Amino acid sequence: MVALSDEEIENIYALVKRYWEDYLKKHGVGPLPQLQREGNYTKAALVLVYLAWGYPNTRWVTKEELTEFVRNYHPKTPDVQEGRHLGMQRGFYVASSQRRNGLNEEELKNAPRNAYRLMTLERPHPSWIPKRQKVEDIDFESIKKNYGYRCATCGSREGEANLRYPGETTRLQEAHRNPHKPLTGDNVIPLCERCNRADRDKWVYDKRGRVVGVAKAEVVINSIKKRYLPEAEVEKLKDFLVKRAGGDSS
Repeated sequence: MVALSDEEIENIYALVKRYWEDYLKKHGVGPLPQLQREGNYTKAALVLVYLAWGYPNTRWVTKEELTEFVRNYHPKTPDVQEGRHLGMQRGFYVASSQRRNGLNEEELKNAPRNAYRLMTLERPHPSWIPKRQKVEDIDFESIKKNYGYRCATCGSREGEANLRYPGETTRLQEAHRNPHKPLTGDNVIPLCERCNRADRDKWVYDKRGRVVGVAKAEVVINSIKKRYLPEAEVEKLKDFLVKRAGGDSS
C-alpha cells in the first residue's frame, strides 16, 4: 500500500497551508481541510496532501490510488469522493480527467480514466463559484408570497406534491437569480429543491424565473462537445468571441 510518513504528511500540509494563505484564501477558497480531528488525519486533508505530494511537479492520481492511500488511516473507507469535493465545493484547482475542467489536450495527455491532479495552488478552480455571502437580511417569506409560494421555474407549490416528482413534497429554497452577484433580496427567487439542485450556478434568471443568460462556461462548452448547439450557432459564438478579442464592443 502507498504510504507517507507522518513527517511527510505534516510537511506537505504546511506547504499547502502557506500557498492557501498567500494565494487562495483571499478568493474565498476553502476552508482548508483540518489536518487532524480527534487524533486522526481527516480524509479531505489526506487527499489534498497526496495530490500535493511533489508540488509543483504533481501527477495524475487515480481514484483507486487515492482510496488505497486513505485506507491506510481509515480502513473502512469504501470510495474516496474528496478529490471532486476539494475542487467543486472548496475551490482548490483539483482537475478531473473525467470532467476535463477546461484543460486542453496536451494537459490531459496520458491522464488515466477517473483520475485527479492538483494543477496549481496559486489560483482557484476555474469552474468553482465562491459561496455567496448574504449582505442583508432577506425576507424569504415575503419573496415566496410574491411568487404564490411556487417554484419560479417549475411551478410546484410549497407543501404540495412536486409537479415533476409527484412522490416528493415541494420545499422552496433561496436561489440566486445571478450566481455572480451578492445574495440580496433582489437577487433571490424561490426554487424547489429539485430545480435548485439541477440548475445550481448554471443560469441567470429574470424575476419571472425565465433563463436569460448563462452563468457557467461549461454549459456552452458541453453543448458544443455533445453537438447540442447547432453548427450555425457555434459559428455565431466564434464570430462574437473573435470580435470581443479584437476590441469590438458591439
